[in-house]
Amino acid sequence: MKSKRYLVTGATAGIGAVTAVELAKQNYDVVIVGRNEARCQATLQHMKDTGGTGDLSYLVADLSSRKDVLKLAAEYKAKFDSLDVLINNAGAVFFNDRRSADNIEMTWALNHFGYFWLTAELLDLLKQSPSARIINVSSDAHKRARLNREQCVDRVNKVPYFTYGNSKLANLLFTFELARRLEGTGIIVNALHPGVVATNFGANNGIPGRIFNLLTTFVAITCEAGARTILYLATSADVAKVTGKYFVKEKIERSSRQSQDILLAKHLWQQSEEVTRSLDSKVHA
Repeated sequence: MKSKRYLVTGATAGIGAVTAVELAKQNYDVVIVGRNEARCQATLQHMKDTGGTGDLSYLVADLSSRKDVLKLAAEYKAKFDSLDVLINNAGAVFFNDRRSADNIEMTWALNHFGYFWLTAELLDLLKQSPSARIINVSSDAHKRARLNREQCVDRVNKVPYFTYGNSKLANLLFTFELARRLEGTGIIVNALHPGVVATNFGANNGIPGRIFNLLTTFVAITCEAGARTILYLATSADVAKVTGKYFVKEKIERSSRQSQDILLAKHLWQQSEEVTRSLDSKVHA
């Protein structure tokens, strides 16, 4: 019997690495994605050292870059002919206003567009699976977010606290809209809050990031605990028919009122497509 194949982004550290290792232990075929090849190689070796006997491999990409996502999808399809579970986990918090390679505010480029682009590019493979799942790692930070229907995507990172929350609200709006669009296909789509996890999540922000990480350790849970809900949604038969939901501690929880706004979700989707078309037109110009 053919093993299920999983693709895990942001898999070289934190909950992504734990997720990849635990899936490998269950002898699934696992492809991990990270920005740094050496770290990908180290995680892959750890997956093997801890008992993974499935088809284990890695791909390198910066998911905040449209060009890199397209390259990643092409490489994946050239190497593999199936995908059963896509776990969109790669994300970060940025304490200043940074721009992606495509001149998109970096929080949104990585946390939202990384999910949006990769899912779209691999959807054809997921549709071929008899039991496909898409899992989007969001956050309870979405509850402090406020998005404007006319301009959903933040253009600048004025207040990182809110920009990050907005990007996590976008994860939920994307999840719920995608679930509606895929109704009847058999593909299930869910999102989750992993908890406040003790990782190097803010390490890309220099000294302020290290201070942030130090402060969160007092309330944070372990990476193993943070990965539990991801693994539950990725493998449990209990959620084989459950779609378009938000999970916390392996249970369905009601997300914010704004995340349930269907019109807002449609506006975000439309604006995300417009950004994507604009980038693609420049590539093919």
